[in-house]
Amino acid sequence: MHSQTRNVSALSTSILIHTVVLVVLWVLRIDLLPAIPDVVVETFFNEEQTQEKFVKELEEQTEISETQNVNAGGVVSTTIGGAGTVQVAQTQIDTSESLKEPDVEVNITDVTLPGQEFLGEDLGVGEVNGEVGAVVEGYGAALSRITQELVRLMRERKVMAVWLFDESESMKDDQKEIATEFHKVYEELGIQQDQDEQIKKKGEVLTTSILGFGDRINVLTKTPTGDVKKIQQAIHRIGIDRTGNENMCKSIAAVLDQFTPLARKQKRQLVVIVVSDESPTDHVQIEQAIQRVKKAAAPIYILGREAIFGYPYARIRWKDPVYGLNHWVRIDRGPETAFPECLQYDGMHARWDAFSSGFGPYAHVRLAKHSGGIFFMLPGEEEQLDGAGANEARRFAALAMKEYEPLLLARRDYAQQVSSRPFRVVISNIIARLNPNDYPLIPSHDPKLNIQQHHYSIEAAEFRRQAVEAGQRAFRAMGLLSEAIAILDKNESLRAGENSQRWRANFDLIRSQCYAYRVRLFQFLLVLDKHAVEFPPPKQPKSNRWHFNRSRKMITPDDGQYKRVQVQLKLKAKRESFLAEMKDQQNRATQLFELVLAEHPGTPWARRARWELDHGYGMAIREGFHDPRYRDVGKRIKVPKF
Repeated sequence: MHSQTRNVSALSTSILIHTVVLVVLWVLRIDLLPAIPDVVVETFFNEEQTQEKFVKELEEQTEISETQNVNAGGVVSTTIGGAGTVQVAQTQIDTSESLKEPDVEVNITDVTLPGQEFLGEDLGVGEVNGEVGAVVEGYGAALSRITQELVRLMRERKVMAVWLFDESESMKDDQKEIATEFHKVYEELGIQQDQDEQIKKKGEVLTTSILGFGDRINVLTKTPTGDVKKIQQAIHRIGIDRTGNENMCKSIAAVLDQFTPLARKQKRQLVVIVVSDESPTDHVQIEQAIQRVKKAAAPIYILGREAIFGYPYARIRWKDPVYGLNHWVRIDRGPETAFPECLQYDGMHARWDAFSSGFGPYAHVRLAKHSGGIFFMLPGEEEQLDGAGANEARRFAALAMKEYEPLLLARRDYAQQVSSRPFRVVISNIIARLNPNDYPLIPSHDPKLNIQQHHYSIEAAEFRRQAVEAGQRAFRAMGLLSEAIAILDKNESLRAGENSQRWRANFDLIRSQCYAYRVRLFQFLLVLDKHAVEFPPPKQPKSNRWHFNRSRKMITPDDGQYKRVQVQLKLKAKRESFLAEMKDQQNRATQLFELVLAEHPGTPWARRARWELDHGYGMAIREGFHDPRYRDVGKRIKVPKF
């Protein structure tokens, strides 16, 4: 018993010393400029953007079109932007049932779009070179639009369409849906051919090849064909690639090598259509791929998903067939820019959300743009996508987002542009300094920023060991946040000279998050200390874990807890002064989040700020049950790589 008391006392001393030192840091407002490596990033706003852009939202179509409504080659979209993406790292698996966070719904306004007669102006292959894209409600609408594109191309010459399907396990339902809808492509083409004399006299105007890709490419049709049944059967034969790699750039190069000579021999226009729900693993080869498709004059059409807001990863929920347990598999799904422009940190550990960016992944959109093709963004609900923001309305008002478009520069050009602008360098350095992920496009990372939030032991000795480690990491993180706040506040004057609304939004959100996360970490330390001292038993017999979660309720140190602070650090400050400082810090965070809401309404930045406000700055501890069968992951349970 005396030994347990000594352990509690030691833990309390460690945590409380760290806590009060941080309070001192708040009061002193340290002004440190740490040696943070320069990061390179870039945005989508400069004088080069002169072309007017529109968004065309395509409704789900279930009927075969009998009229010839032809759109120009590439509807320029303010909601498809670009995005940096990818990673060739191992898939990481999160298996905690308690890692899910609440969602928040966003109401989106409608936008008046330009008329069909304007969009239907025929500009010809390769003449549309902007942020080409189209927001679609599903594969039916996307296939209908692709049909219109093929009809436009077939006015000039016959077409050879090569479909590249991502062989990830997460794509099986998508492949099935496309196979079911595919007959509409040829049926609509038949109708258009009957109505268009130019197309009618060309004979078999469209041939199709089906290929799968992952770590390598797999050809599923021996030769290009116009037989719809053979095409559908080939799609159903697409296998599952277990490597977790989506080497899109290498696969496109292989397609060009194989089909360009054949298309030229048959005097056909080669078109490549990629279907994938992830950013390419081989994203570093995106510029080589762009040069190849330009040389081949082969437009690339991509059917993909919306990028995660300022973050490379998302998580797909997968249920194992052995025990029926949920697992969370990390996938590459962004970001929307050449390099991440948002914090990768959520105040406790690496981000675990799925907030959408309003734009497509950088590599996908840049490739479509520079090939003269289109990126079709499928923003509809994904049943297995998990994390905060996964199930909300994933669409923003086009006019609100116009000022926030990412600039689809090559990464080298992006880096040079950011490096030449001190305001953007400040933001990029903060992102790098507070980065807990080993992500190749950010030059540094700090794994100690990952603080244990879930799965604390219900055994006293083990809980205390975990709590000491978490307390030390939390205190250290608060110091880093204090440094970041000092740097951001010092450079606030640069904001007025920034001409990009996107970069101003990045600054505003990051600063508000730094203030909020520092408050929340302090709350975490108070709850951790209180639980370590009291250590109540779980109320439910089945409970075998303690978890910390965000809370709107703020913890106020009672007289006993504050006296421990005074004794340990010999403080003279009264408890009332201490509480007043806590309140001032909380109010400052709220003020800054409200600034984001006022300055950037209807955008992902405002939505994230609203989510932070709605979930408060407090922390709470709760008991829970963790199924011991999760120990069989890697043994009886084989979690796939998506």
